[in-house]
Amino acid sequence: MSAKLLDKAILKTLVPPQSLNHENFQELAQKAIIENISAGRDVFKKGDMDRKTVYLLDGELELRNDTGIAGVLRGGSKESKHPIANQQPRQVTARAKSKITVVRFDTDLLDILLTWDQLSGIEVSDISMDHGPSGSSSIDSGASGDWMTRILQSKAFLRIPPANIQHMFMKLQEVPVKANQVVVKQGDDGDYYYIICHGKCKVTRASSSGSRVTLAQLGDGDAFGEEALLSEGKRNATVITESDGLLMRLSKEDFNHLLKEPMLKEVDLEQAKSMVRQGAVLIDVRMESEHKAGSIKGSVNIPLFMLRLKAEGFDNSKKYICYCETGRRSQAAAYIMSEAGFDSHVLKGGLQAITQSPGG
Repeated sequence: MSAKLLDKAILKTLVPPQSLNHENFQELAQKAIIENISAGRDVFKKGDMDRKTVYLLDGELELRNDTGIAGVLRGGSKESKHPIANQQPRQVTARAKSKITVVRFDTDLLDILLTWDQLSGIEVSDISMDHGPSGSSSIDSGASGDWMTRILQSKAFLRIPPANIQHMFMKLQEVPVKANQVVVKQGDDGDYYYIICHGKCKVTRASSSGSRVTLAQLGDGDAFGEEALLSEGKRNATVITESDGLLMRLSKEDFNHLLKEPMLKEVDLEQAKSMVRQGAVLIDVRMESEHKAGSIKGSVNIPLFMLRLKAEGFDNSKKYICYCETGRRSQAAAYIMSEAGFDSHVLKGGLQAITQSPGG
């Protein structure tokens, strides 16, 4: 079944997707997953945490609990216009009684789109066209939709109040760039947070030998520049464009107010101890020399400037506690990890605030 057919014939009958405005409706439809399931197969099982909103389009399915069949749902019925047993974790098992067709939506995306619809009538498409002089903008609707959707779908932004996200988009300033342009330079003061609307950038850092090491490659929807703002220090890397493109930037003041405060989660020593006992990982984001001079027993040393690169190998089922000497660098580290989708925390006050190891 094509996405176009899904848009016109099915999606508009489902609750609550039917209430979405045109742009958000189309965005949801493009991300929809249609699945045919044979009789006897499970759509989901009791206890699952799949973060999907699922609708029955055709056929019959059974809802089963520990004692047997709790109900039967038929495609085309009034009840089937609503999500199937939508609690998380799943309270029942949904099993196909006949061959069925279901559609799955990402629950977080659906929730974000619905929230945007209810925010003072300002749509994503409206915001994306209001940055330039006299209401003009160099962002076309297709390009803006791609990077804005990626930002909205990031796990980190799920922690940000919808009103803050709305204000962030309204505060963003356009910055056209050319290939091989230095956007931020290692050692400079931090003044802006950047999001790539379209184009490519690379993150580099000067080594002790004077050569430059590439730490990351960035593309549409990726962000950079938060480390210096969060740590109130100098830029710890250089970001260079690899193509012509367009960046969006947010001032340090707006970044701190709209993004930093709601995203960071601080824990004290006692909370850290409890989390470590339950499997949380301690990350010392100071330099290697500082770590060798004294650190929390059992912690892993990953200097802040290496975190983006190393985070690719992390286990997203674990919780992470970042620490440094005072808490400034660890705030930047936790923010970076949140952007990457990890459940990250900051040890409040850093090493200066503790006298013993959370693991000890």
